[in-house]
Amino acid sequence: MARIKRAVNALKKRRKVFKLAKGYFGAKSKQYRAASEQVRRSLRYAYIGRKLKKRDFRRLWIARINAAARMNGLSYSKLMNGLKVAGININRKMLSELAINDPQAFAALVEKAKAAK
Repeated sequence: MARIKRAVNALKKRRKVFKLAKGYFGAKSKQYRAASEQVRRSLRYAYIGRKLKKRDFRRLWIARINAAARMNGLSYSKLMNGLKVAGININRKMLSELAINDPQAFAALVEKAKAAK
C-alpha cells in the first residue's frame, strides 16, 4: 500500500489555525499547539456567545417594554396578555422600538390592551 505524506495538508491545517489565532497574545498566536488550543476555546466561546446574545437582547427588550408599560399604568405581563387577547401580534423587539421612538403609538397599543381585558 502506498505511503501517505501529509506535508501539504498539515501545512494548510496549521495556516488555517494561525490565521484564526491572529492577534492573540504571546504564544497563542506563534506556537501551533497553544494557538490550536486557544482557537478551539475561542470558537466554543463564540458559539455560546451567539446563543447568549439572543437571550440578552430579549431581556433588554422586555425591560424596556415593562418600563414603558408601567409609565402607561400597566404591568408587562398584563400588557402582553391584553395584546394577545386583542389579537395584536407584535414581537418584543418592535414593541421595544415603539416604546423608545414612538411613545404615542405605544400608548395607543397599551389602551387597546387595556380595553381587551
